[in-house]
Amino acid sequence: MQSNHIEIPKPKNPEDVLDLMESFIEIVRILRRECPWDKKQTHQSISHLLIEESYEMTDAIEKGDDNSFSGELGDLLLHIVMHSVMAEERNAFDFRDVIRKISDKMVKRHPHVFANTEVDGEEEVLSNWEKIKMTEGRKSTLEGVPNNLPALLRAERIQHKAARVGFDWDDRKDVWNKVEEELGELKHEIEARNIDKIKEEIGDLFFAIVNAARFENVVAEDALQLTNKKFTNRFQYIEKRAAEMNRNLDDMTLEEMDEIWNEAKSLGIK
Repeated sequence: MQSNHIEIPKPKNPEDVLDLMESFIEIVRILRRECPWDKKQTHQSISHLLIEESYEMTDAIEKGDDNSFSGELGDLLLHIVMHSVMAEERNAFDFRDVIRKISDKMVKRHPHVFANTEVDGEEEVLSNWEKIKMTEGRKSTLEGVPNNLPALLRAERIQHKAARVGFDWDDRKDVWNKVEEELGELKHEIEARNIDKIKEEIGDLFFAIVNAARFENVVAEDALQLTNKKFTNRFQYIEKRAAEMNRNLDDMTLEEMDEIWNEAKSLGIK
């Protein structure tokens, strides 16, 4: 392999964020020219990696690991710059355009900060945000919710957006009554063995539960991830205890595994 003798771009002032950013952008430009892997990538080929990096960042936040957090933010920044440099190469836009657009958007959508608009609390800020977006050419309040978001998160975002224009329950009791209603409809379809309707009613129940979680200030996606983690840890405890007893899970009864599960609960394993 040919040695790389290209000089690494370095900022004139390492404490100046603008110098640091320009040096980093130049590093990415060089990679696009010189690295066999980097130069063959397209917007489409690395788009899934951006999603993966976002999840790695949220993991770092959840763990409270600032060292990992700063590193994962850097990985996200790499993807933003990489996409910007790719766009620059085809004369579409560059990183400066990205910064200009987000700066203009933040100013425009915060008239209570940068203009004379008065607001009465957070809810009015969010309501104004949606109204401003509708003046920017959107035809629906629900535009901008990505189709490929995880289903629970997408349901919450849809509900939030609808709520900001007043399409929402007034009383949390009604929200929980809706959950009970959807559960009843699901049970009815299960008893009738209406397979197509069962799928639909399960979806309706999920949607209602996400809405109820929202009213309790709980992010449904986070709640389910917490339960996934708890189940995983307790199930792995069953596996550990089975190995200590020289038993295979396949040979254990549900009652035996359930007893160890309760043991894990009593130990506070979450």
